[in-house]
Amino acid sequence: MIKEKLYIYDTTLRDGAQTQGVQFSSQEKQHIASALNDLGVDYIEGGWPGSNPTDNEFFAHRPDTTAIFTAFGMTKRAGMSVANDDVLAAVVNAGTSAVCLVGKTHDFQVEKALGITLDENLGSIAQSMEHLVASGREALFDAEHFFDGYKSNPDYTIKCVKAAYENGARWIILCDTNGGALPFEISDTIGAVIQAGIPGDHLGIHTHNDTENAVANSLTAVLAGVRQVQGTLNGLGERCGNANLVSLIPTLLLKEPFASLFDTGIQAHSLKTLTRLSRLLDDILNRVSVRQAPYVGASAFVHKAGLHASAILKDPNTYEHIDPALVGNERLIPMSDQAGQSSLRQRLNAAGIKVDKGNPALGRILDMIKTREAQGYSYDTAQASFELLARRELNQSPNFFEVKRYRVSIERRKNKYNKIVSLSEAMVVVKVGDEKKLSVSESMDEKGSDLGPVNALAKALSKDLGPFQTIINDMRLVDFKVRITQGGTEAVTCVVIDCEDCQGRRWATVGVSANIVDASFEALLDAINWKLIRDYRPI
Repeated sequence: MIKEKLYIYDTTLRDGAQTQGVQFSSQEKQHIASALNDLGVDYIEGGWPGSNPTDNEFFAHRPDTTAIFTAFGMTKRAGMSVANDDVLAAVVNAGTSAVCLVGKTHDFQVEKALGITLDENLGSIAQSMEHLVASGREALFDAEHFFDGYKSNPDYTIKCVKAAYENGARWIILCDTNGGALPFEISDTIGAVIQAGIPGDHLGIHTHNDTENAVANSLTAVLAGVRQVQGTLNGLGERCGNANLVSLIPTLLLKEPFASLFDTGIQAHSLKTLTRLSRLLDDILNRVSVRQAPYVGASAFVHKAGLHASAILKDPNTYEHIDPALVGNERLIPMSDQAGQSSLRQRLNAAGIKVDKGNPALGRILDMIKTREAQGYSYDTAQASFELLARRELNQSPNFFEVKRYRVSIERRKNKYNKIVSLSEAMVVVKVGDEKKLSVSESMDEKGSDLGPVNALAKALSKDLGPFQTIINDMRLVDFKVRITQGGTEAVTCVVIDCEDCQGRRWATVGVSANIVDASFEALLDAINWKLIRDYRPI
């Protein structure tokens, strides 16, 4: 069977940038665009030239891509010709091979929001598309409020998209702008559009997630006949977000009937970078990745329940819908007080630790886990600390360095501008081999703001570890969670930290103490030791 081409159109840099709290720099846009191109999407929508300085700079210095770079704008304004509309001109002259123009297709929006007649709106759509084609650009028409418009006045809505199609638009993008459409409505409406004379290989779908149906609506649209799917990485977008390409792409590549019917152009080796790409975007936005995110989340292939873990050991298909490696993720059987020896051996094996069945150390490790979790430790979420605990019990834990002492101080004072400021400073003494090393670090960012005592401690601890220093230079802390496990004056603090390195690996460690700084220090020690065990190779 010859597969049909299905085009993937990414709008992270434009529609995704409308997310509350998201503000991409031009350099960040370049980084994301290059990553999207490496993934293999067909279209990258870069933004709206002329609308803001960031987009202007980005379009002037956008990276070279094999994906079709697209500028976004709007159809010509009423009362202006296409030749005299400076807003339209900025988009057309951005130097992209494709241009997507948004136009209203809902009679209510045309008359109330734009304040023009329905015929004037039809004229703007037709003339704008004709102008794009004449300029040599691939023309795309973004049919705003299409599904709501079809419910209100189906005849007029069809006239709008036909005006674009008949005047040269390569793609007609049907937009669920308010995000309220449901799958059965999507299917029925697309069928009516195709029946009206616009073939499916000229139709696209653009959905929003206000009813948690954006991905389902997009998949339904593909089955109904559209051949372009739009979305954003991690479902970024205003309000509740857009269709999430990180969920859509693997579904289209790995699930039937899509896998047999369609060719997206994204290769298997590129799909394996999806988890890292999703986390790259979160890193750029300084966000914590959603652990329960489908396909790419840290918990997407975690099996905690004893029955599940036991079945996974026999055959992963018992509780996994795909092999996690296909999307660059990994299976994880966490250690907790629910764990049994079979789960323990599986987890140790995944960490490269071979232990024979019946080894008495297995029972000791399980007892230790249960005892320490009763004290407040959380090995369910801190697998690196679990591995170090097991290695110590199995006498497989190298002694890279020893911390002799540390001290943290916080000074609160007025600065020269008479403002109250704080400054955290940490001192750590470590012994590496026969040599003692003292490191001191302050916690301050480039703006002069104090980042706190834990940050100062982390900087001091990782400042000078002699022959191990180059191994840890690329690790960084990406998340820090604090939980109080007991109340009152006997409160116990549990700190879990997540670290990442340049290879895209993430690992979590845990520390517990009545003192939050001491709990943090314990977790930091585990994080560094886990990294050294993984990467240090004696010469």
